[in-house]
Amino acid sequence: MISYPKSKINLGLHVTEKRSDGYHNIETVFHCVDWTDIIEVLPGPKHSRGVEIHISGLSVSGKHSDNLIVKAYNQLAQDYSIDAVKVYLHKQVPMGAGLGGGSADAAAMLKSLSEIFQLKISVEELEQRAAKLGADCAFFIEGKPVYATGTGTQFSSCTVNLGGWYIYIIHPGIHVGTAEAYSGVVPKKSEVSIPEILSRPVEEWKYHLSNDFENSVFAKHDEIAAVKANLYNHGAVYAAMSGSGSAVFGLFRDKPVQMNLPSHYRSKITVL
Repeated sequence: MISYPKSKINLGLHVTEKRSDGYHNIETVFHCVDWTDIIEVLPGPKHSRGVEIHISGLSVSGKHSDNLIVKAYNQLAQDYSIDAVKVYLHKQVPMGAGLGGGSADAAAMLKSLSEIFQLKISVEELEQRAAKLGADCAFFIEGKPVYATGTGTQFSSCTVNLGGWYIYIIHPGIHVGTAEAYSGVVPKKSEVSIPEILSRPVEEWKYHLSNDFENSVFAKHDEIAAVKANLYNHGAVYAAMSGSGSAVFGLFRDKPVQMNLPSHYRSKITVL
């Protein structure tokens, strides 16, 4: 079974408070974008357990046992009788970019296993299982735009329509650690909710829709700030960093011209 898990952008991101358990409460809107990895899941030997994973494309750091795809299999195998599988992952979405590529892969793995082994797991259970794998994993089970609060796992519907808009995503080859990003943010309650801002014309978002991580991340990585500035210089109606970085995206009414970017950058232009 082959799947093409989409990545995501954050439309606004506010860090509202630090919790007693050391995590942070946030508010953001997750929106899928058509920058995908490719995952093929094939049945392995019957009456055996385990996952054999082969990775091509962009390099993936860490041990295979730490990969969210493997963790998704192991989690499901604890509760369901499933045989071994072979997984071929072709990595196209950069890691550490704020695009949720690894989380999307994990969600795709859960859905693939449910279908291959005819487990008929409900969407609600898949979301619950995905949430245990990572903060934004549950979003990718359905992939519809959602308003996320709490630690990013409490979802409510969000009516944002970007159909027909072009998006230009640029990853400058910089890895921004989550701990690094949070260390520079002072949590504060939002005066206006993100869904309320998104109800305004996109042309107004530049003045109201913000990502709380940008100030501290840009201060340490001026190359990321320059990407945002260049997107505006090339005609973006709205531009922002996604998540805790380091990918930056711009929204355009018309298809943007491909920039002459350094060779270590990764980029994608697509229609939402």
